[in-house]
Amino acid sequence: MNFIKTVIIGFLAGLAGAFVFFQYQTRKGESVQAEKISLATDYNPSPTYQPIIAPSVSSLPVENTDFSQAAAKATPSVVYINSISQSGVSYSYFDLLFGGSGQQTQQVSSGSGVIFSSDGFIVTNNHVVESAEKIQVLYNKKSYEAELIGTDPSTDLAVLKIKETNLPAVTLGSSKNLAVGEWVVAVGNPFSLSSTVTAGIVSAKGRRINIVEDKFPIESFIQTDAAINPGNSGGALVNKNGDLVGINTAILSRTGSYTGYAFAVPVDIAKKVVSDLIKFGVPQKAIFGGNVIEYDFQNAKKYDLDVNVKEFKGVLLGSVDRNGAAAKAGLEEGDIIIKLNNIEVNTESTFEEELSYRYPGDKITITFLHEGKQKSVEVTLLNKSGETTIVKRKIISDGTTGANLEAVDYGVKIFKIREGLFKQIGLPENYTITHINRQSVKDPQDVIDFFGRYKGRVILYGFTSSKQELPLSFSLR
Repeated sequence: MNFIKTVIIGFLAGLAGAFVFFQYQTRKGESVQAEKISLATDYNPSPTYQPIIAPSVSSLPVENTDFSQAAAKATPSVVYINSISQSGVSYSYFDLLFGGSGQQTQQVSSGSGVIFSSDGFIVTNNHVVESAEKIQVLYNKKSYEAELIGTDPSTDLAVLKIKETNLPAVTLGSSKNLAVGEWVVAVGNPFSLSSTVTAGIVSAKGRRINIVEDKFPIESFIQTDAAINPGNSGGALVNKNGDLVGINTAILSRTGSYTGYAFAVPVDIAKKVVSDLIKFGVPQKAIFGGNVIEYDFQNAKKYDLDVNVKEFKGVLLGSVDRNGAAAKAGLEEGDIIIKLNNIEVNTESTFEEELSYRYPGDKITITFLHEGKQKSVEVTLLNKSGETTIVKRKIISDGTTGANLEAVDYGVKIFKIREGLFKQIGLPENYTITHINRQSVKDPQDVIDFFGRYKGRVILYGFTSSKQELPLSFSLR
């Protein structure tokens, strides 16, 4: 009898311990999730197709706060996006009690997108789709499997394509003509609520908030107090006419939800990025070859410049690449750039935005102050490789491995996996190979050649689309 009691008590204690552990893991997952939503991506996708219009501010004149026409014009051009990826292994109560291996689960994050052309090209944020192994676009109560055309981490933008025609493309406006204090409307899918509309004003332009993780970041955000929340990422920011002026990207918040600060990529930057990705598959970055910083009292003092000036106008050239475009033109560290062509530049973001419209090989005129004297030089902009040519995406489709291969910054990316070797060994979509048998790989042809000739044990090192390390070991016969 005592033995039976002991077994029952032990079983119940184990069950209770498993429950506590499960709750802890769940809450831990929720806390991780909360940290991810500062870029306004929603992790609870169950779209409800019911338009929700934010209430207008009653203290202002009705004619100034009626956004119904803008909402009616822009809402049909905004889509719902599901980004699907593998999120690891989950355990049931019985797995925890009896040592089960668990099962791999899917993670679905959601965001928004804007129809850029009637033939199916859609722009969204890179962070909405960067971890995706599969992308779904939900529009007009239909689901489409989307093709990822290209991404630009430096502006946090990406372009998708769905097989559909006669779509209601958004009307493109101008972010350069947008004024601080002007009314704007945000359209997106916050918290999985499809086609939500909120309104606010342009709080500022040319904001840098240091959220873009890239070697050549371009941050010149439109700041607005229109309510933007998780799920709004990639949605539309339009003016009172319903014309697109920005792509909603981020919120500045300690809680993970809207607190009055929201940011959008200007549409003028987005136009060029979308065009580049559709035409070339990769963005065309015009590299100046120097790092500019704000020209103010502190930085002027740091570089031993005259601080007794009436006004700090321009940007300071903080560093110069030895073989870059700026150095070749004769610019030096400590020079004060006051104009790019005929455009005055007084902030780092303004300088970066003007460069973002250029292509490798373009020539620009830089007006600057050197030791107090005004000078002008012509600078020929370069690409990432230090050349003046356009960069094109190079993809190799290989029949033996059964996948497409592409050289990326950290190795060789594998995608569009079909029947073949990579599918047999269980390689996930958008997996990046960094090493094979401890040898680093950079060229897709090296990967193809290795698997075409090698027999024996293989250890593959790399990471998944969600940047999780995933080594694989198998034998080739």
